[in-house]
Amino acid sequence: VTLPTKEMREAMAVAELGDDVQGEDPTINKLEKKCAALFGKEAALFLPSGTMGNQIAIMTHTNRGDEIIIEEQSHIFLYEVGGAAALSGVQFKAVKGNNGVMNPEEIRNAIRKKDIHKPRTTLICIENTHNRAGGTVIPIENMKSIREISKEYNIPIHLDGARIFNAAIALGVGVKEISAHVDTIMFCLSKGLCAPVGSMLVGSKEWIDKARRNRKMLGGGMRQAGVL
Repeated sequence: VTLPTKEMREAMAVAELGDDVQGEDPTINKLEKKCAALFGKEAALFLPSGTMGNQIAIMTHTNRGDEIIIEEQSHIFLYEVGGAAALSGVQFKAVKGNNGVMNPEEIRNAIRKKDIHKPRTTLICIENTHNRAGGTVIPIENMKSIREISKEYNIPIHLDGARIFNAAIALGVGVKEISAHVDTIMFCLSKGLCAPVGSMLVGSKEWIDKARRNRKMLGGGMRQAGVL
């Protein structure tokens, strides 16, 4: 519900524009480069919405028939219209959290053992700050512990960080310190950052290249997007 400031509206009016689908919008290119550096990752991708960002992340990380571990009150689980099933053909393994904070050992127990009868666990999703838990901030130590498990099993972590800058302020750290414990991050530009529309995905260059293709497939490839 935050609205663009007067300064943001003026910046929109004078933004340099080009065809972002062709990688020619200088404002978007500058934004993506800045966000990648800010989060300590190789590349970033501009998107119309956070929901699209989360769904593209799931699509890019997984294959059909896989299973992803998620907190039972998370936005991806409750408020994204069953998109993971409809778009990526994956199912959820929901873990009960304590005010949105998952117990790392419960995540370990939820990881599927190799069995021809069972889906493969191929992604862990964390939400920070956690919407349904009243804006709970996930502690860095908790994220570190989950990261160690993800490394042990070679399972990537995606962070739904719609309000990640709120979490960073509450934790007293930069967003780079938070993103160091995950593989990919989605965050919203319209949540307290004055932009009227838009979210970002951040990750490795190879992964973002794949995500860009999935963005196009889902109709998220926009033309003169720098005005946003």
